[in-house]
This record gives sequence, structure tokens and C-alpha cells, in this order.
Amino acid sequence: VQLQASGGGLVQAGGSLRLSCAASGRTFSNADMGWFRQAPGKEREFVACIRRSSYSTDYADSVKGRFTISRDNSKNTVYLQMSGLKPEDTAVYYCAADFRTFGPPTRSIIAYDYWGQGTQVTVSS
Repeated sequence: VQLQASGGGLVQAGGSLRLSCAASGRTFSNADMGWFRQAPGKEREFVACIRRSSYSTDYADSVKGRFTISRDNSKNTVYLQMSGLKPEDTAVYYCAADFRTFGPPTRSIIAYDYWGQGTQVTVSS
């Protein structure tokens, strides 16, 4: 599976961005999709995920109420709408695909087998 993330950029605090991640190579609708981020000097952390068929979602507490994950299986694309951005949201954002987990979508990084290249999000104060 190839994942191509896009949509990052520089935005002022309080602003919005929408990230996209286009998938190819396997049946997209069979994958739970996740967004993770990694700030300089920090470990990669979970942001949000969405279930393959039920579209159920889960969010990190730090982004709940500000970020929305969605997917369009007809376009093989997952989105992350980010609003109310804060300087602490600055990071490289990665999309990832999990074809193996059964049950609720997982926050665990090790469950995701395929990763995009990342897109930089920078929030200025």
C-alpha cells in the first residue's frame, strides 16, 4: 500500500488546515486509518483514527473537539480537518493504514503496517 499525505503548511494559531492522505495498492475500505504526529525531539504520537466500515472514530484528548477525521472510500482518501490550531500542534503528521485489527480502531502505532511520508504542520503564535 502506498500512502501519500498532503495539505500541511504554515498557519497562525487559531487557524485551520485539512490534511489528506490518498491510498493506493490495496483495498482501502479494508483498512482502519490513523493519523499520528511527531514533533522535534518527541516520540510519534496518536492523533486520530477511523474504522474501516463502521466509520467509528477515536481521538487523542489533546485534539478532541478541534480535529475531525473522516474518510471517503470511493476516493481512497482519509482526511484530518484541524481547527483551533495551537503552536503545540506543530509536528510532522503521518497517515497510516491498519489491515489487521478487528474491533475498535486502535491507537497503537505497532498495529499500523503502512505509513505515508508525512506532511509538516507549523502553527505560529
